[in-house]
Amino acid sequence: MADPYAILGVSRGASEDEIKKAYRKKSLKCHPDKAKCEEAEPAFKKLSQAYTILSDETKRRQYDHFGNEEDFLKSQQGMGANPFEGMRPDDIFREMFQ
Repeated sequence: MADPYAILGVSRGASEDEIKKAYRKKSLKCHPDKAKCEEAEPAFKKLSQAYTILSDETKRRQYDHFGNEEDFLKSQQGMGANPFEGMRPDDIFREMFQ
């Protein structure tokens, strides 16, 4: 995956509205149902992935923090994540003292 900012054609400081407008404008051009060329579907998938990252405040912050796609994708797969995430406090203590 390339830089989502570059895919959407927005700056790193773009607002939610700017991101949404850029996505809508580009998605009309490369939507597989509208554009009848072989490149439409892969282009639309890239565009959708970029929008998924930049439209979600948490994912955008993580992408900006890691600065590259490889480290961001690892963070999304749980690598380096908090090992106690999703556990109740009593479960954490049980894990720590076993």
